[in-house]
Amino acid sequence: MTGFVQILRCFCCLAVPFTALGALAADPGGFDAGPAYAKFALTLSSGWREEAAGPFYYWQDAGGQEQWALPPFFCQTRTPAVDWSEWDLFYPVLSYRRFGPEYRFQAAQLLSLSGGQQVEGAAERRVTLFPVFFSQRSPDTNLNYTALVPFYGHLQNRLLRDRIDFVLFPLYSETRKNDVVTDNYLYPIFDLRHGDGMTGWQVWPLAGAEHKAPTLRTNLLDEVTTNGGYEKSFALWPFYFDSRLGLGTTNPASSITVVPFFSQTLSPSRDQTSYGWPFGYNVIDDREQNYSERDLLWPLFVRARGSKTVDRCFPFYSRALNKDLESDFYAWPFYKFNRLQAPPLDRRRTRLLGFLYSDTVELNTQNGQEARRVDFWPFYSFHRDKDGSRRLQALALLEPFFPNNRAIRREYSQLWSVWRSEENALTGATSQSLLWNLYRREQSAESKKTSLLFGLFQYQSTLEGGCCRVCGVAFGKKTAATPKS
Repeated sequence: MTGFVQILRCFCCLAVPFTALGALAADPGGFDAGPAYAKFALTLSSGWREEAAGPFYYWQDAGGQEQWALPPFFCQTRTPAVDWSEWDLFYPVLSYRRFGPEYRFQAAQLLSLSGGQQVEGAAERRVTLFPVFFSQRSPDTNLNYTALVPFYGHLQNRLLRDRIDFVLFPLYSETRKNDVVTDNYLYPIFDLRHGDGMTGWQVWPLAGAEHKAPTLRTNLLDEVTTNGGYEKSFALWPFYFDSRLGLGTTNPASSITVVPFFSQTLSPSRDQTSYGWPFGYNVIDDREQNYSERDLLWPLFVRARGSKTVDRCFPFYSRALNKDLESDFYAWPFYKFNRLQAPPLDRRRTRLLGFLYSDTVELNTQNGQEARRVDFWPFYSFHRDKDGSRRLQALALLEPFFPNNRAIRREYSQLWSVWRSEENALTGATSQSLLWNLYRREQSAESKKTSLLFGLFQYQSTLEGGCCRVCGVAFGKKTAATPKS
């Protein structure tokens, strides 16, 4: 732990009311002085936690993972056993992540520095100032690249392309994706494309065409399969499109679209015809998926029958389901229900008024274990793990919108969680905290502890007896526990 953290902890201890110091003699492992300073055992995992200055400082060691924070400014987390660490400064403004030799520093999603040992064995270092500067350096000089937009650059495996080269962009650029190479002039107006059996051109938005002949390829099972060809063209984009897909395969498809009057796609497995595309009347007959569908002003009015069933009259009512999924709503967004059945997972989520209220249940149908999360914005957030452990937090201002964001929980939840309640189903331990430990209660199989008003009133009982302290003065004597009959 850094020297700064140790100095801060000492200062917090000196700042607590002297009347709370009697708690240290009563329980050397814990300390209760309300929002000023408190040290206590974790409820849901092994380890200890310290909190001080209300919501503005905490430190904890949870099963070998060390974490300290000054919410909402800074948080650092370390797991020495696996050589993993991370920190955030004014999240999401600045963040740093490291796992072994791999690291990444990021500033406001614009500047990033990253590097480490890659799969190929070369140690790479990347610098990105999006969207102006891109750089990578590696002992393998074939992996090096530099790009300064818009003047000149070369990139590899960036921006969804295998390779990018440009000079005075958008005057000229060349991109490669798999075997397709595209030369752009005055991007996106003029381009020429070529690849394995394909050629294409466009003068956007006036006209464009692309052709690819059927080719053969060997799959992972060493089987030779046909990679279907196609012919595509457009004129006066986005008003006219014509295409032939899957050429040379058993499921060729033809498609023509004249916006906004008509669109039709025909193939052996599926037919779709739209009048007034994209918001008119649609007729879909899918023989491969075994369903038929009729839409009017899609997605407002939909009816489907077969392998999937849909009845929708937006925003009043909708019910859609197939063998795996179900989605319903009434008076959207007042009530929304979704279900996923992918054995052994059975997941159900009910929402009211968008994110105002959300109830998610995940059931393992093999062993019967069930996890649940309930968010009622901004009042509370409730979690029950599959082992039965529970946690309740009030208030919850951001958690319902970012349910799986660790940084929100670590750096912001502490600020507004005026009430916390935890229960460990495995050990039976429970704890409750109000206003950052102004009131705190802990209970385990061996003891009970209660602290109130900066530790001015404290009560503790163990198997040997109990003791009450007011302003640090003990009242009563410990009494031996009565033997069980």
